[in-house]
Amino acid sequence: MRPEALERVKLIFVLLDTDGNGVLEAVDFELMADRVVAAATGSDHAAKDAIVVAFRKYWTTLETELDANRDGAITFEEYTACVLSPERFDETIGQFAEALAALGDPDGDGLIERPLFVALMTAIGFDLPNIHAIFDVFQPNDADRITVDIWVEGIKDYYLPHKAGIAGDQLVRIPTS
Repeated sequence: MRPEALERVKLIFVLLDTDGNGVLEAVDFELMADRVVAAATGSDHAAKDAIVVAFRKYWTTLETELDANRDGAITFEEYTACVLSPERFDETIGQFAEALAALGDPDGDGLIERPLFVALMTAIGFDLPNIHAIFDVFQPNDADRITVDIWVEGIKDYYLPHKAGIAGDQLVRIPTS
């Protein structure tokens, strides 16, 4: 596993632990889904429902794969054992990536505008300078939009243990400008 991947996963674990108790639980994923849906003001009910389903699947995958003692809590060590194992987590991340990107494209034109991207990423908990840094790495067009496909691939790459030098690394770096 690359150190960059571990740093990315540490950040996601902290952000997903919405109640800050040091473990992931079903309630964390419900709270996160609520925050993301609230930020997706222009999205239809189907897109909002899809992200809620994706967050629930994310939790269910973790619980099924990792919660051997069935205490309803996933520690950081347990989390990394699953999310950094593509064979165990790819399908879940794929569904999550598609659902999140769909929220960013409420008009269905295949493009995501910076303000909505920022709103969704802020709802997840990322820092504003890092959000802008990753958006810029995604190479927005002249209208300051990125493609849905670029964001979906960026989300999937974020969870791959062998990846380094990817757009998602911007989310854990302290921007220099």
